[in-house]
Amino acid sequence: MIIVVDGLNRHQFSDVLDEMFELRARVFGERLGWDVKIEDGKEIDEFDHLDPAYVIGLDDGGNVVAAVRALQTTGPHMLSDVFSAILDGEPPIRSATMWESTRFCVDTQRLNRGKDKNSVSYATCELMIGSLEYAKNAGIQDIITVIDPIMDRVLKRSNCAPYDYVGKTVPMGKVSALAALLDCTDERIDAIRDFAGITTDVFLEEDKALELFNSKKQLDQSPANRDHKPLTELEKYFVEQMNAARTEAERQDVLRLIETLTDTFTPEQKTALLHTPRAFAHEA
Repeated sequence: MIIVVDGLNRHQFSDVLDEMFELRARVFGERLGWDVKIEDGKEIDEFDHLDPAYVIGLDDGGNVVAAVRALQTTGPHMLSDVFSAILDGEPPIRSATMWESTRFCVDTQRLNRGKDKNSVSYATCELMIGSLEYAKNAGIQDIITVIDPIMDRVLKRSNCAPYDYVGKTVPMGKVSALAALLDCTDERIDAIRDFAGITTDVFLEEDKALELFNSKKQLDQSPANRDHKPLTELEKYFVEQMNAARTEAERQDVLRLIETLTDTFTPEQKTALLHTPRAFAHEA
């Protein structure tokens, strides 16, 4: 599920952005070894203070699992001001119909390696679709993106191969960096959709996104998860069933199922589950 956070609504999604910045710190600082500034576990640079747009992917539990940043190329942006070595002496491309896409990242720790909805592949393709559709609807014709060779291969495997490259490949941390060009066309979007088997609208309405994220946040802070360890698949299933319960009787049925199948939860935790916020529950 995709949401877009920009200068108009970022005050509503400050907690979501914090989680996104933490994901960026893990990916670019720890995994890739890029020379990035990390404070309080968050990776934030000067371009995040220019009111960029963030396209963010959430999983069914409300966790941030993917993100990418979009900046106009008519002003300061990474290729012109940070990665200028890639340009190899050429002037930066500046156009009102071209955006720069950077900080593309996916949570490979939370997501699995299959092809289902909770996989790295699905989250990657969903984020590509969301960012391209958002850009196209905003009147953007092309995207220039600074990526590493691994991401370049991911784009090609996902039916989203760049139509051209700019400059040269340069060393960057544990990997290299290069600049690729993508067009924001229906043909490209449809190709990614076909590859991933995604036929539905990927965007989540803002109010539902806030409900989902806040529900997750309260669950993280509840006695049922006070140690802040990632939930097991069985625990996630129980939480989903509790969220889906429409009546008190249904909630009691879920609790009985928990008591029958597992001793995962203590009595205190089971009680806390009964008070878990229900993001999309319908009162009888």
